[in-house]
Amino acid sequence: MRSSRVWQRPTLGAVAARAGVSTATVSNALNGTGRLSEATRQRVLAAARELGYAPVSTARALARGGTGVLGLTMTAYGDLPVPYTEIPYYAQLALGAISAAHERGYLLMVMPSSLTPWMWLNTPMDGVIHVDPRADDPVRSLLRKRGIPMVCDGRPPQPHWGDVWVDIDYDAGLRLLLDHLTKAGARRIALSQPLHDNEYPHLIGRAYASWCAEHDMPALVEEYASLPDYFTAERDAVGRLLDRDPRPDAVIGIYSDSGHNILAAARHHGLRVPQDLLVACISEDPDYATTTPPVTTLSLRPDRVSDEAVDLLIALINARTCVDRHRLVQPVLAPRRSTRGPVRRGNSTL
Repeated sequence: MRSSRVWQRPTLGAVAARAGVSTATVSNALNGTGRLSEATRQRVLAAARELGYAPVSTARALARGGTGVLGLTMTAYGDLPVPYTEIPYYAQLALGAISAAHERGYLLMVMPSSLTPWMWLNTPMDGVIHVDPRADDPVRSLLRKRGIPMVCDGRPPQPHWGDVWVDIDYDAGLRLLLDHLTKAGARRIALSQPLHDNEYPHLIGRAYASWCAEHDMPALVEEYASLPDYFTAERDAVGRLLDRDPRPDAVIGIYSDSGHNILAAARHHGLRVPQDLLVACISEDPDYATTTPPVTTLSLRPDRVSDEAVDLLIALINARTCVDRHRLVQPVLAPRRSTRGPVRRGNSTL
């Protein structure tokens, strides 16, 4: 007689046993609550994946009148048709958020910039991750009117009481990068800074200015318009930096394509990288490993940002208490040939 085994849904206890933790720890790891180490949280998620365990978050949400759906906005540039999925930071952020939501039993919907106010107010979802809130941000205002939980990816320019966000530790990241350039011999480090009404370039600018003051080095900043064509605008801005006398011996850019723009401006001025000029940028673009020369980058870890944002949003949806509502992600430096001097000393470069 042939017998068949009926598949049974893995339990919370089975996941706890596999991970070697308590069921409370499993619940906290899946719901983004509690004060767990990253290693413990990852061990629990790995055990859940191995066992095929899916939380019943969606069922609980439906039972209380929810949808089991999370939203993620892509509105950093308003309603302009920006190809966000082609920009490495946003692409990695969206994929990371989708994965983190699925691991916790939720669906995640990436919302385009072209939605009407009616759609922002009425699209079914239990909560939303609002990416890059701006100073004059109609989408954020509409989402606040809905009264659903909202987590910002990036500190709002004008925070309200009760705002919740995940941001990057820009002070630590800029210190990593600037200290690295100093060790490579740079003494006149310039910053190519875009003009935009989100908080990102301002936080970078303040971290840079603070470091320069602390190290008694000149703050060399050239601003440029991020719209409508930041490629040309940034190359022109870097050109103005390189026309200064004395000239910078290193230039940092803070957008994904900044490294390419700085390299192009250096070539136009007949400067060799890294012999005459050190170059670095803040970017997730893997192509910088194969440019000529490979460019040093500072990663803002969108994979970690998205994971923290989903954790925090689900904690808010579940009305969990004792949750850290302002989280910082640590950037990671990837040194490459473009910052491995030595920088030449002499009238030609100083």
